Amino acid sequence: MKKEHALGVAGAVAQAFVSSKLTPLAVLGSLLLGAFALAGLPREEEPQIDVPMFDVFVPYPGASAAEVEERVTAVGERRLMEIPGVEYVYSTTEAGQALFIVRFKVGTNPEEAATRVFTKASANQGELPPGALAPVIKPRLIDDVPVLALTFWSPTLSPLELRRKAAEFRKEAVAVADVAETELTGGRRRQFLVRLDPEALARRRLSALEVLGRVTAANTRLPAGTAAEPGRAVLVETDSLVRTAADLGGVVLGVSDGRPVRLSDVAAVSDGPDEDDAEVAFLKPDGSRTPAVTLAVSKRRGANATTVTRAVLARLEAEKAAGRLDAVEWAVTRDYGRTAKEKSDELLYHMSLAAASVTLLIVVALGWREGLVVLVAVPVTLALTLLVYFLAGYTLNRITLFALIFSIGILVDDAIVVIENIHRHYVMRDGRSLERVAVDAVAEVGNPTMLATDRKS
Repeated sequence: MKKEHALGVAGAVAQAFVSSKLTPLAVLGSLLLGAFALAGLPREEEPQIDVPMFDVFVPYPGASAAEVEERVTAVGERRLMEIPGVEYVYSTTEAGQALFIVRFKVGTNPEEAATRVFTKASANQGELPPGALAPVIKPRLIDDVPVLALTFWSPTLSPLELRRKAAEFRKEAVAVADVAETELTGGRRRQFLVRLDPEALARRRLSALEVLGRVTAANTRLPAGTAAEPGRAVLVETDSLVRTAADLGGVVLGVSDGRPVRLSDVAAVSDGPDEDDAEVAFLKPDGSRTPAVTLAVSKRRGANATTVTRAVLARLEAEKAAGRLDAVEWAVTRDYGRTAKEKSDELLYHMSLAAASVTLLIVVALGWREGLVVLVAVPVTLALTLLVYFLAGYTLNRITLFALIFSIGILVDDAIVVIENIHRHYVMRDGRSLERVAVDAVAEVGNPTMLATDRKS
C-alpha cells in the first residue's frame, strides 16, 4: 500500500469533488453563469484606461498675448506641475485668455485627480493678476469620444431647417439610457440680427451698451405671484420673451421728446440664420456634396456601447416612422457599438476555435478521456473568468479577450500535467481505488502546478 501523505489544497479540492454528486451540477452551473456574464458584459473595442485630463481655462480680458504669457501662463504651468500625479501640462496662450491641459499619470483615480486640480486652482487664485477671472475647469474623459455619429442631410430643407430637425431629434437621443453627451456640428442656427444706426442712436442719446442691456432685460420670464382659485393655486408668470423679429423691434429702449423709443427706431432687425462657423457636408455616391448636420453621441462610463448605439438608432427609426423627420435623410458615419460587437464576436470565435483545436490535439495525442478532461476544464475556467469580469465591472474588449486566448495555453498545460500524473498513478495504483488514484495524483502535482501558473501569469 502507498504511504499516506498530506493532500494539500489541490488534493483536498480533488477529494471533495471526485465522487461528489454535486460536481456535474457545479460544472453546469459554472457554464450557465458564464453564459449569463457573457450576455451582460459591456462590449467595447478598446479597454477603459484611467488617464485623467483637465482643461483649465483662465480668462484675462483686455490683456495682450505677451501679458497673458508672462502673468498667467508662466505662473499656471509652475503651479499645476506641483500637483501630485501630474505627468504633463500643455499650455496655449492667446490675447485675453490662457488654456492649460493637465494630464495625470495612467491609473490615477479620476475623482482624486479632479479634487487636486480644483484645490490647487482655488488655493492659487491670489496669484492671478488684477482683471483676470477665476479659472474654469472642465474634465476630459476617454468616454467623451463619440460612440455614434449620425449625419443628416436633405434635398429640400435649408441648413437652418435641417439643424432645427436635428436639434429636435437630439432631445430624443439625450433621453436614451446611458447617453452622456451629445453635440451638433454644422447647419445654421437661428438668430436675430440687429444693425444699429449710429445717427439714430445719437439723436436719441443712446449708446450701444444701453441698447444691449435693455434688450437683454426685456427678454425675460419672471414669476408674478399666485392666483387663488377654489381648491387650487395657480402660479402666474410675466412673459416678455422675444420670439419674432417684430417682438424684438418693439422693445422699448427709453423715451425721447415725450415719445417711446423702440429698437426698430434705431436699428434694422431681421430674423435668419447665423454666420457659418463650421461647415459639414455629405458626399453622396455620385460625387455631389450637400450641406449636412452631424450629431455625435457619447456614452456613460462602463455602459455597453452596442446597447447604447442600438437604442439611439431605434429611437431614430421611431421618429422617422412618426413623420417628425420628413424630408430628412441620414447616414451612420460612426458606429462604435457595431464595430465593438463585431471585433469582440470575432475574438470569441477565435477563442472557441483555439479551445476546440487544443481539445482535438489532446484526443489524438493522449486519448479521448484526457481530451474530455480538457474539453470540460477549459470552458468551465473561461466561464468563471467571464463571471469575475462581470462582477468586477470589466468590459469585453480586445485586451481582455486576448488575455483569455493567451490563458488557454496555460490552462491546457496544467490539465496535461495533472492528467499525465493521474495516468502514471493509474498504472502503478497498487490496489488503490480509482478515486484514491485521482486524489493522490492531484495532491502530488496540484500545488506546484498552481504555483507555476501563478508565476507564468
